[in-house]
Amino acid sequence: MSSEICPDNFTAMKITRHYLTIKNAESKRRVHYRKCGDGPPVLLIHQSPRSSAEYETVMRQWGERFTCIAPDSPGFGQSDPLPVERPSTADYADAIIAFADAAGFRGIAAYGFHSGGIFLMNALRRYPEKFVALGVGGYPCFREDELADVGEDYLPPFAPKEFGEHLVWAWNRMLEQSWYFPWFKPENSRRLPNPHADPMALQNMVMDLLASGDSYRDGYRAALTAGFDVPAATASVPPAFLSSYHGDPMTAHMKRFPALPSGWTTQEQSDPPSHFAANADFLEKHPAPAFTPATDEDAGFLHVSAGGFDGLIHWQGAGKTLHLHAPGRSFDVLSASGRLKIDLPGHGLSDPWGGEPPVDYDAWQRVISVVCAHFNVENVESEPLPKGEPDLLYPDLNPDRFGGHLVKAWAIVRAAHVFEPWYATARDNAVSIDTAAMAADKLAREHLALIRSSAAKALHIARLSERMI
Repeated sequence: MSSEICPDNFTAMKITRHYLTIKNAESKRRVHYRKCGDGPPVLLIHQSPRSSAEYETVMRQWGERFTCIAPDSPGFGQSDPLPVERPSTADYADAIIAFADAAGFRGIAAYGFHSGGIFLMNALRRYPEKFVALGVGGYPCFREDELADVGEDYLPPFAPKEFGEHLVWAWNRMLEQSWYFPWFKPENSRRLPNPHADPMALQNMVMDLLASGDSYRDGYRAALTAGFDVPAATASVPPAFLSSYHGDPMTAHMKRFPALPSGWTTQEQSDPPSHFAANADFLEKHPAPAFTPATDEDAGFLHVSAGGFDGLIHWQGAGKTLHLHAPGRSFDVLSASGRLKIDLPGHGLSDPWGGEPPVDYDAWQRVISVVCAHFNVENVESEPLPKGEPDLLYPDLNPDRFGGHLVKAWAIVRAAHVFEPWYATARDNAVSIDTAAMAADKLAREHLALIRSSAAKALHIARLSERMI
């Protein structure tokens, strides 16, 4: 039920990123969310198995009219999963309400696509007093035979495999879901009208899947077992706009809808840009009260403009010592638990450099200095550089049509536990093997860090140049 979301025209409006911890008597969980724009607040709920990243272009466009707030759903992106096994549609709907309450919403105007819309619909039906208006893209009304197509076969387990076989499945599953629906039934009668093999679109989807891991099944399962939650025609509920665009598998479902409540309309658009424009027009007619969203204070994203870098630096922890990861890694693979650490530019969840990453350390140091000043840091500790030549340590990992870059990166992180440098597979370069460190789940964290590291080679060269000063 995934479709790449990308309106045509948008401004370079800034998106900020935040964490918010939601607590109750039984548990607490951290939610990551994006924010952009100025105007009445609009809550955006993404589809499975994506994250709020899929709304970045929408947010930049809508940000001229709204304050867009887009959380990662539980278990997706950078948000913690729900503390229950096999969470239901109602569990995800309750999570939306819990986030909205904790963030400070005083009335929810919202948009959701596919499963995001399913969870919002359930929330509105059960908590209509919380909502001002709802826009939904691609809301389903499945027949019994169609539900058989999207059962557990749609949701195979997804876990890291020792030799990276899961990466081949992930890439091709995302690739072929634009060819036919469902993705695992390659039949002429199931072909979709807009197939593609866009490496960057696939990369974005696969990266979200890798971040969510097996939690992707929970969100999908909850959406596919939701039932039809559109309120009865006689219900007293806020206005809603149910729409879809040509080429979306859910578009045909709108013809099956029964009579809708007063103030509810349906519409089909020709393409995604028209779809999002129509939903923005609808939501603008039903503004929600303004507020300042709450955020956590022990982790987040610091805006830094220094040394040619202008973007967000991901940080976590506290203390007088700042811990920096090595090139090609990120702070979540460091052992500095609870201590102050950041993802350097072009690494982890921090923004990339605006152009080619610098190979002079002064530019990197300027960024680090701003971070140190902000957090009153007294000392900086860096992970040692890996041994080897930068050109060989960090080969091209740009996405290709076949997803080979993912397998290449897995082979690199695995070999790095056996040889030093990883590319020198000779007896003289053997290192002591820590079998536990080569567990698939641990390799997966290192692999994700490497794939995210667009500036690894430049950082390595820059640190070498610093040594020579």
